[in-house]
Amino acid sequence: MGKRGMGTNQVLDAVKQIGPTLEGRSAEIEQARGLPPDVVELIKPTGAFRMYVPADLDGPGVTAWESLEVIEELAYHDGAAGWCSMIGSTTSLTASMLPDPFASEVFGSTGSIAGGFAMPAGRATPVDGGLRVSGRWQWGSGTRHCTWIAGGCLLVGEDGTPQARADGLVAPFVFFQPDDVEFIDNWDVSGLSGTGSGDYQVNDVFVPEGRWVELGDDATVRHNSSLSRFSFFGLLACGVASCAMGIARRAVDELVELAGTKKPQGSSKSLGRRPQVQADVAIAEAKLASAWAFIEASITDSWVTAESGSAPTVEQKRRLRLSATHATQTAAEVAELMYKAGGGAAVYKSCPLQRTFRDAFVATQHAMVAPRTLETYGRLRLGIETDTGLL
Repeated sequence: MGKRGMGTNQVLDAVKQIGPTLEGRSAEIEQARGLPPDVVELIKPTGAFRMYVPADLDGPGVTAWESLEVIEELAYHDGAAGWCSMIGSTTSLTASMLPDPFASEVFGSTGSIAGGFAMPAGRATPVDGGLRVSGRWQWGSGTRHCTWIAGGCLLVGEDGTPQARADGLVAPFVFFQPDDVEFIDNWDVSGLSGTGSGDYQVNDVFVPEGRWVELGDDATVRHNSSLSRFSFFGLLACGVASCAMGIARRAVDELVELAGTKKPQGSSKSLGRRPQVQADVAIAEAKLASAWAFIEASITDSWVTAESGSAPTVEQKRRLRLSATHATQTAAEVAELMYKAGGGAAVYKSCPLQRTFRDAFVATQHAMVAPRTLETYGRLRLGIETDTGLL
């Protein structure tokens, strides 16, 4: 498997060590609508922001499954921390695609954090030595604490209409320095508020030749590894799902703790003595374990293929995405079930059940795991012709 960095067990152990601190800061993180600088510095040394950086750039050396365990663990303690780890790490998959010297410049430092929105909302015009880029992107999770910020673009001609470059460049995902980026303070949302996922924009910024990647099946790989052969979008979707799973696991534990102490109004017995609550906890546990097992099986199957030197098949990518969407939607169901079981106590901001409920449902809206994605997986299973370029 080649050189390994600090080692997965150390990454997971490290986030477990800081977990209680993050948990104690959750209300503050939500109020701040972004990770405070000292929280970012707390997470950085664990490697959780850059888990998919190649070993030759001093990456942590995780497997796909091990990385999901880290994201799930962080999200258990604080949903926003898990989400920002997922965004930073999935963006770091591009380290395997960036040409030198930009791979080292963007991802070579152990303190590097990259993030951004890959859909081509920006416009890039070819010029001597690179591109000039303008655009505004939504969903800039964690971009305020990133050392590099990226955005998807379409190549356009002088008249502003889409036009591929002579070498075939169509939709680059380009990297900006933070000073080039203007952040828009519009992240006022129901859940995952602490992710700082507001809009950001650039205006006529020069990007030197090669400081970009093109995502998809035809992406050029320069640092070959099992992670670089893995499905980019499949790992992104499973990362979102892992965050949702951690949030839902926290919801179950919060309900169990509440059920042991709270007495419903007019009752002499604790909440946990109610048969329906007992059944709800069992149902929640079974749902989470089943969904997590489906992800693990899908990830493991694709990882074996990647380790053998091959890219995953369309069917493997379909199952990755199906397991991710299923797990994310299941996590929201569990968070809702626990919130309802908590009764009146769950509505208070002092009760974490209301935050896990809100966070889990915001996670379901991510494009990689939204309910509408199930249509694609169903079409493929039915043998109906389907575009799989972004699977």
